[in-house]
Amino acid sequence: MKTVKHVGGSGQISLGKEFAGRTVVVESLEPGVWVIKTAQTIPDNELWLHQPEAVARLDRAMGAMHQPPRSTDLEALEQHLGMV
Repeated sequence: MKTVKHVGGSGQISLGKEFAGRTVVVESLEPGVWVIKTAQTIPDNELWLHQPEAVARLDRAMGAMHQPPRSTDLEALEQHLGMV
């Protein structure tokens, strides 16, 4: 779909109410040619959650939630932790 828009005196363009409040990426392919894509941003302190190692660990943890509970040998655990 092609739409004709007018860039105002302040350099702004309205994309319409359906995009209100959204974040977009504006890519300038060449002078006068832009590609505008909606996007979601990730805060810097949450980027680690999207690293392959973190994703794998989180997937493993989520999978463990569906495992039936098992008895724990507390003596073996204490030895493993060096508490004995």
